[in-house]
Amino acid sequence: MVRNVYIHIPFCKSKCNYCSFISYPCISLKEKYLAALDEEINHFYKGEILKTLYFGGGTPSLLKPEEFARIIKQFKTTEETEITAELNPEGLTFEYMQALRILGINRISLGCQTFDEKILKIIARRHNAEDVINAVKNAKLAGFANISLDFIYGLPEQTIEIFEQDLKQALSLGIQHISLYGLKIDEGCYFYHNMPANLPDDDLQADMYKKAIEILTANGFEHYEISNFSLAGFNSKHNLNYWDNNTYYGFGAAAHGYIDGVRYSNKENLEDYIKNPLLHAVEHIVTGQEKLEEEIFLGFRRGCGLNTEQINKKFDINFANKYQNILQKYIQTGHILKTKYGYKFSDDGFMLSNLILAEFLE
Repeated sequence: MVRNVYIHIPFCKSKCNYCSFISYPCISLKEKYLAALDEEINHFYKGEILKTLYFGGGTPSLLKPEEFARIIKQFKTTEETEITAELNPEGLTFEYMQALRILGINRISLGCQTFDEKILKIIARRHNAEDVINAVKNAKLAGFANISLDFIYGLPEQTIEIFEQDLKQALSLGIQHISLYGLKIDEGCYFYHNMPANLPDDDLQADMYKKAIEILTANGFEHYEISNFSLAGFNSKHNLNYWDNNTYYGFGAAAHGYIDGVRYSNKENLEDYIKNPLLHAVEHIVTGQEKLEEEIFLGFRRGCGLNTEQINKKFDINFANKYQNILQKYIQTGHILKTKYGYKFSDDGFMLSNLILAEFLE
């Protein structure tokens, strides 16, 4: 039974300089897109009562409240369903936030990235620091009690002092969740062909990450996943479903899903998706070995780490024996720690996670 849904809203008024995500400025196609989305949902969704429903983008806040309502009403939800909307901070009025809360949206994620005005301009964000502060204020007034802010570290001109101030400013707003992402300049973004000056090097990025762990955990936030921190009871249920390697529907252009052992992705091109929203671009039957590797990769992303008893039972292996050499190597260096239930990364291990996890591939 699939009880988690991701909805991709692929529209943006403009693209940030670091962004290589699938998004389009052609907002005039929104009505046709929503019609295609209706068709896809009606075809694939089997009427399960949802645990989580997540609107990502793109910029979901380009949807009007009645457009959110049009999508939400197609699903069976309860008061326990976590319904998240990613929102850009600019122009989020109390009236808009109140309308979303009335619809049943109970968690919002605001794309802050930084409070530094100079850096916001360099990365071509459409908002300023005051917009974020006002968005949080309006969200609270509208009744939201589960608010997350996204930040990027390693931005052009960013010092560890600027980043530290960003985190302290966020904490002063009384939010419940923070996501942190190191800047990656991928092909397809503006910075890839127009490399900015004064980029923090890898060592400084690592120092920023360590500083974030230090500040946030000292202020009551649990480091529950490699990039995510929350107060007790405010882990993202939707993202935990990914990291537990469970199933989920993905609806919309470029959305990914995982059902009945098959991982699929939708067409990225907006007009192609609108033309035929029922045809997946890629479908891949996950092999047993791939399932094991995914379980390892996703488990190590979590702060609590891998539960080896569960893995041994699920895959009929002895994890400690099978990966003895890798485990001993990184336990000795302090990058992997033994836990009551299995193994987890140390803070230093998180910073080398891609390198370490590559050794678990067969």
